[in-house]
Amino acid sequence: MFNEITITDNEFWQLVDLMKSKYGINLSQKRNLIVGRLQNHLHKSNYNSFSEFYHDIISDKTGEMVNVLLNKLTTNHTYFMREIEHFDFFKSTVIPHIVKTEPAKDMRIWSAGCSSGEEPYMIAMVLADYFGANKGGWDTRILATDISERVLSMAAEGRFMTEGLTVLPDAWRKRYFHKINDEYEQISDALRKEIIFKKFNLMSKTLPFKKKFHIIWCRNVMIYFDTPTKLELVDRFYEHTARGGYLFIGHSESLPRSETKYKYVEPAIYRKE
Repeated sequence: MFNEITITDNEFWQLVDLMKSKYGINLSQKRNLIVGRLQNHLHKSNYNSFSEFYHDIISDKTGEMVNVLLNKLTTNHTYFMREIEHFDFFKSTVIPHIVKTEPAKDMRIWSAGCSSGEEPYMIAMVLADYFGANKGGWDTRILATDISERVLSMAAEGRFMTEGLTVLPDAWRKRYFHKINDEYEQISDALRKEIIFKKFNLMSKTLPFKKKFHIIWCRNVMIYFDTPTKLELVDRFYEHTARGGYLFIGHSESLPRSETKYKYVEPAIYRKE
């Protein structure tokens, strides 16, 4: 059993400020989480203090050290069929509207903070169900981004534990997955080709996208942001949403209606009119 490395107030705020400035993530009330998530790593890497670790992070020009910090301190918990009402609304209202109004047959969708991929794959399955074999030239590829290289790698691989797939409809399981072994299943190549996975930091002041999105999914990501950071991000989303397009956020999140240009549609769904 190793001796616990304690964190001083100064060390704690150094790490909090770093996460806030780089990623918008507010951990000011998460002292125990920071210590708990980093303690074992510090011992394994032969650090004697949090200050030594912090110094290595800010001195590292490769970005590898800050990625270690990010992967340790962020929670990438998600699952299939999460907040299923969103996908029902997407299929019944959003897709038909875009099909009716978009002459270029280019449906632009962004899963921002896609974690290990369940959300963009869910979107892809709903689209495949809607269009069937008659896609008629529609481009419905999905941009899926996250700041964590680790979860993006998992998402792109498309391997999921079988126990996590039991919530999916049987027809989807048969159509879009095949068994690897007793514990894992692989999502189909056809579905994987529908998603473009990229590393992207939502705190970037400009979004490098030439065309505006019809739908932006950013669910259960902004719970880590303070209100000013959240509203700044939502403003950037708004500027990159096509007229009549939608923003989906998590049910545990909300936007003050007086401070966003989006119009409230129903819980956790907003629209640019």
